[in-house]
Amino acid sequence: MNGYFFTGFPGFICQELVRELLETKKDVYNVFLLVLPTQKSVSVPIIQSYQLQFPQTRFHLIEGDITQSNLNMSSEDQKLVQKETNYVYHLAAIYDLAVKKEIAYQVNVNGTKQVVEWLKNLPNLERFIHFSTAYIAGKREGKLLETELIHEASFKNHYEETKYLAEIIVDRKKEHLPITIIRPGIVKGHSQTGETTKFDGPYLMLNFLHSLRFSPLIPHLGKGEAEFNVVPIDYIVKSTCYLTHAENALGKTLHLTNPEPITIREAYTVLMEKLLKKAPTGSIPLPLAKTFLRVPSARKWLKVEREALDYFTWKGSFDCSEARQILDEAEINCPSFHITADIMVKYYNEHKYDQMKHIHIS
Repeated sequence: MNGYFFTGFPGFICQELVRELLETKKDVYNVFLLVLPTQKSVSVPIIQSYQLQFPQTRFHLIEGDITQSNLNMSSEDQKLVQKETNYVYHLAAIYDLAVKKEIAYQVNVNGTKQVVEWLKNLPNLERFIHFSTAYIAGKREGKLLETELIHEASFKNHYEETKYLAEIIVDRKKEHLPITIIRPGIVKGHSQTGETTKFDGPYLMLNFLHSLRFSPLIPHLGKGEAEFNVVPIDYIVKSTCYLTHAENALGKTLHLTNPEPITIREAYTVLMEKLLKKAPTGSIPLPLAKTFLRVPSARKWLKVEREALDYFTWKGSFDCSEARQILDEAEINCPSFHITADIMVKYYNEHKYDQMKHIHIS
């Protein structure tokens, strides 16, 4: 029987990953969930729902902080975790594209440094899964390989830069620790239920279209030639669970990206048709759209982060052949955006007025 330790609870990916592990692995005995004290009250009912469904598993809600030494766990928790942990998943991070550099650096870089340092205390560690992002590529363009990391290109935002620096910290420990690095694309809701906890990433496009729903004409934003690499949460968690225990994933960095991405223009057209039963007319130059989104009231009305527009002109393409080679063994495949767009829009329509689903736009 094994013990699994998670940072980043009760985040969406972490919640879904825990559930997938419980449903597919029979050896999950201890589940340790590191939470900030401020997140404890939110986490308790989620744990209770797990416990009802999986009574054979012991769940431990542990207060801590990844930015502190030994993750700021109590000595009692520390002893139990050290003794019983075999697998560690590091998901805690600031994902906001508009995050300030100091906050992103403290959580994403210093937090990862503390986690990696703490791993040395685990005598029974079998695998460390680090959640990075495919967008550590920054402003590099062209074909982007899983085997590539170090580069001198700049970044579109502090999120990308700090996740890049965090991945370097982890990558340098591959010789000494059993590591697999996961680089997801843009994560969206479940491909079959549409469920998601936050309307960020691709949902900002839906926010924009919903805000303009009464306009007689809705234009494209720029040319929209950039790749739109969106992956549903169920593909991410199914893949991660398999890769955790796959020997040929040990020491690898793997892109969990869509092998059949579409362009932003295609995605925008599909979502507009599903949401508003309209087709885009004409095009607004991106510099003009960015200028408009400099106005806070405009951003709040449209529910769109200005930083999101930087991806409309970026010409990067993620190669995921190493991940696919391993995942083909388990017949785990990523559904196309076109297939999942209907359920994505349906879920959005059902929850678009739920303010808890929307991210804070400043």
